[in-house]
Amino acid sequence: MSLPIRRARVSGGEMAYVDVGEGPPVVLIHGLPTSSFLWRDIAPVLSVGMRVVAPDLLGCGDSDRPPDGDLSLTSHAGYVRELADGLGIERFAAVGHGMGGGVAQRLAFDGGVDALVLIDSYAFDEWPSPAAREVRSSPPDATPEAIEALVRGWLEDAVTKRVFTTDEVEAYVRPWRTDPQSLIRAISALDGHGLEDAEASLGSLPGPTFVVWGEDDPFLPASLAERLGEALPGSMVALLPGCGHLVMEDAPDTVAGLVHQFLRRQYLREEHHHAHDGPVRVFLQRPSDAALLGAEEED
Repeated sequence: MSLPIRRARVSGGEMAYVDVGEGPPVVLIHGLPTSSFLWRDIAPVLSVGMRVVAPDLLGCGDSDRPPDGDLSLTSHAGYVRELADGLGIERFAAVGHGMGGGVAQRLAFDGGVDALVLIDSYAFDEWPSPAAREVRSSPPDATPEAIEALVRGWLEDAVTKRVFTTDEVEAYVRPWRTDPQSLIRAISALDGHGLEDAEASLGSLPGPTFVVWGEDDPFLPASLAERLGEALPGSMVALLPGCGHLVMEDAPDTVAGLVHQFLRRQYLREEHHHAHDGPVRVFLQRPSDAALLGAEEED
């Protein structure tokens, strides 16, 4: 589904973003090397009853690619906060994937985040992934052909079930083709700093948290999901069998349904929800199902 792109200026440059729906705001934050295109199947579902804002992080998608810009995790959080402020959004739910999950955590630590969803997220000091570290240490030639091959290879490794269409691959590759060096700059900024001391901060977050993970994620192991669940009192952890890093691509209906249900109950407070003493692990029998089919068990 094609979503309209808008633009707004923040201190680091101009950010492209999607803004759909009405109601309490939800900010969707993608990782690297993706863009807001990642949320094309999720945003329309969440926009029923909520205002969904999905930016292209600086250096990614259709946002500016400042040659000397600060693309650290903390700076990305600052840019997203500036965008939200400019849109008149003071409090919101944050949903982040990969690097975007790290950005979402930084936003939550700074306050104003009333609900948090982390999807195959950067966490603690266990990022960037080994694949990203390898690119940082031995970057490929910054030619359009080499960068396109890098992104295509990453997409293939990031899913277990999805076969991308030509148009989908093009949507992910196109932003890097015009400035191949920008991907090397973005990956070089993944320095592993910003979440090292997050364990105590996570435990003190006041809002509800939902952790969603592909059980077969080759970049960020599912053990991180369990560790996040232990660090976040009262959180829920959903492990999606047979899914890779891009769970929104492997199981878009499932992820959209789970996140929408969580936000509807825990953020919009539309239904009564019984509190749990600890993390709840939700196992889905079939990641293609839109509804929650697995049994819940308390740790």
